[in-house]
Amino acid sequence: MSTPRLWPLFALAALVSVLSALPTSWLDARTKDGKARSVHVVPRQAPTPAPQETMNAWTVGLAGGLIEGAPIRFAAEISRVVDDGDNLHVLPVVTRGPTENVNSLLYLRGIDAAIINSDVLDEYKSQVPDIQHRLTYVLNLFPSELHIFVRPEIQSLKDLVGKKVNFNTQGTAAAYSGPLIFSRLGLDVEQTFIPHQVALEQMRKGEMAAVVFITSKPVDAFVRGRWEPGFKFLPVSYDSKLEDYYLPASLEATDYPGLIKQGEHVATISVPTALVAYNWQPNTNRYERVARFVDHLFSRIDRLQAPGFDPKWKSINLAATVPGLVRFPAAQAWLDAHSRPTQASQ
Repeated sequence: MSTPRLWPLFALAALVSVLSALPTSWLDARTKDGKARSVHVVPRQAPTPAPQETMNAWTVGLAGGLIEGAPIRFAAEISRVVDDGDNLHVLPVVTRGPTENVNSLLYLRGIDAAIINSDVLDEYKSQVPDIQHRLTYVLNLFPSELHIFVRPEIQSLKDLVGKKVNFNTQGTAAAYSGPLIFSRLGLDVEQTFIPHQVALEQMRKGEMAAVVFITSKPVDAFVRGRWEPGFKFLPVSYDSKLEDYYLPASLEATDYPGLIKQGEHVATISVPTALVAYNWQPNTNRYERVARFVDHLFSRIDRLQAPGFDPKWKSINLAATVPGLVRFPAAQAWLDAHSRPTQASQ
């Protein structure tokens, strides 16, 4: 029995070895007539990422709110400032409002952050007992002051019991936070949820006792509107019933010169409007996205305070806290890193 001829395999292996050792990508090949022919060897390149991978790698979904509300406008302005091409892309999302934004953050795919009113967490305590551990805050955006505007015959909060009080349309901050605050204050009123413009006209006719606004002052309807003597804002005292989610505030004569006398003020409370993020685990892709978002936002906050953006950005304090929540770790790390030089100089 003859031995198999193995030399062709050895010859092939030797040829591969020689080719791999060549210092150039150009090889000389010989034709039958002995003339040299150049052959170009194309070097191997790393695969180009697919467009969908590039677009999604550093995209952050930000739940804003109703199309006519202030939160979606803030979300859009944030998106403009932090945009960094493929390195960071923030998508503002129109939603059903601050309460629904918590649902979006907990359950909707692609949502990493949201703008909420801090007291919406109260609704989730029974449904999601660990809600305050699943959400973290990035920034206390701006306060939404409580305005309780009443007719002349109403002299105190107790006078509202049993009377018609409007809390604006469903989905607004007033429609959610207003009844919650009234419940905490022990005020049982006849609640209505119609547009405030309609309710204010009913007030003038004596058909509505009060309207409740929860928004950043000053409110245009009270600045430009002409009101008969006696129409006023009722004071709300800040006490233990309100300190878990709310902050003390006041309405000043400079805010409403036609309704508050010079040198006087009306005590009230405010609902913090907060930029919050899901409490992603560190070293995960979603955490890194939000961390980059935080770095861009905090580093460029001065751009939002320039002309062309909402004036409320000028009052933003990066270090301000949000009652009931802990800060997103990357946001706290940024603040710690940028506060050291100031502390060292003191």
